[in-house]
Amino acid sequence: MRVLVIEDNESVCSMIEMFFSKEGIQGEFVHDGLAGYNRFKEDSWDLLIVDWMLPGMDGVTICRKIREEQNSVPIIMLTAKDSESDQVLGLEMGADDYVTKPFSPLALMARIKAVTRRYNSKPSEEVETGILKTDHFKINKNTREVILNGKPITNLTPKEFDLLYYFAQHPKQVFSREQLLDRVWGYQFYGDERTVDVHIKRLRKKVGTADQPFFHTVWGVGYKFDESVEEVK
Repeated sequence: MRVLVIEDNESVCSMIEMFFSKEGIQGEFVHDGLAGYNRFKEDSWDLLIVDWMLPGMDGVTICRKIREEQNSVPIIMLTAKDSESDQVLGLEMGADDYVTKPFSPLALMARIKAVTRRYNSKPSEEVETGILKTDHFKINKNTREVILNGKPITNLTPKEFDLLYYFAQHPKQVFSREQLLDRVWGYQFYGDERTVDVHIKRLRKKVGTADQPFFHTVWGVGYKFDESVEEVK
């Protein structure tokens, strides 16, 4: 696996590099945002890890520019910003995951494996029909297209799509945040439930309405996907 890390904190880079060595990951480290973005365009990468605050070009701009170019490389954003609004911005700009500093290197490695595992599906799996139909949705997991009541939804981030597809596969089944982190993100729970909350909130805004939110809160438990009209109180 070849990973480009754009991070200006050399201590963080040294820590990541140590764990990359143990995992057999080939990492390249760039400490300037603009230089990192240019290096990204020069070569092919299996994963991009980018810090939010960078000299030259910030991480959010890097994410946005890469997604505007329709590049499907997975992106994990590192940042000391931990507010919900910051998470929303990072995810909306195209990051697949969001890791706040300080972070556990083991947790970061688990997220790296989970993100790349989802992107690196086998060719035999890609030729499957992969079309899921519900009362309101038609979801194609291979083309990653979503049709809602006959109209295409084109503004979902990769992880929002994954979460929608998983929920639609399990209608009315209640999942805890920990279960969703494990089954959709692919790693065990490390204490940051807000990742799930932010994605649910964004999905409600993008595909739901006040009368038909689709994603319902089950208080004290978690969330479920239900195409009925009434919100769960």
